Amino acid sequence: MTAWTCALTLDASRQTIAGSEIALTDAIRRGADLRVYTEFRHNQHIDTTSANDELVREVAEFAVTYLVDDRWTAGLMSQRQPVSLPDGFGPRPSMSFFLYNQDGHQAIGRPHLDAKETVATPEAGPVGMHKYHLLESWDEGTNAPSSNFIYDFETYKFYVDDTWQEVLHHDAEGQVRSGSIDALAAAFSNGASVKVGISGLCDGLGSDLAHEVFVETGSNYYYTDQQLFIAGSHPLIRVRPHIPMRYQSESWDFGWLVLRTDGKVIYRRCDPYSLAFDDRELQHPIRWFTR
Repeated sequence: MTAWTCALTLDASRQTIAGSEIALTDAIRRGADLRVYTEFRHNQHIDTTSANDELVREVAEFAVTYLVDDRWTAGLMSQRQPVSLPDGFGPRPSMSFFLYNQDGHQAIGRPHLDAKETVATPEAGPVGMHKYHLLESWDEGTNAPSSNFIYDFETYKFYVDDTWQEVLHHDAEGQVRSGSIDALAAAFSNGASVKVGISGLCDGLGSDLAHEVFVETGSNYYYTDQQLFIAGSHPLIRVRPHIPMRYQSESWDFGWLVLRTDGKVIYRRCDPYSLAFDDRELQHPIRWFTR
């Protein structure tokens, strides 16, 4: 059973009006799932030439979450194609890797998937969208433009499902710090979902800030004689740790993980600029959660 609760609410000026950043941070540290509720007017956010001022509610899944310096949280949409409301998709196939911080700072990385040349355009924001405030933009004209911005939504509500249970924590060499492999294997064998928190996954991106990246796994395996658990992750985005989290040139990528309880991590990395893939072998502490 899932149990969504609102850990933090911000008003249009991004001031806390209910809950707290500490409550949100504590939940993310425990492996909680994250969804963010926002509200906007159609002709202020979607089509500024429209006479339709209808209020639109949005709830989005942020399937990849970050805990930075053990005090700051952010979430990323990992599977979203651009949507053109109310009719369908945006004009170019791409990923919309939206990033929301706990204080309402927003960002997007957009790797295009159609192999067409990208033309640089001034990133000043859509004409008439007075609630959109561009902070900085990067790599216009490449295959992977990104930008950091604030859109003044009517409200921001950070919902968490805090029902995951940590069953195993091991260091980068697989030495158990808490929990047990038996608990993980038993829960998975009974049909439980599995989620991981990987410490230091973005260390190679140019920041020394401590951080943990959380993502659910999709396929799981247990070698019963070796007592070795192996999992394949859902897609994730690595972003250079920062407070607040933001995109910069050459500071992010995306891909998939194979994770093992001996600390070995294989990262199948996609370069967002070229869409070229390579596999990288890493060692990381991992926390394992089940539900």
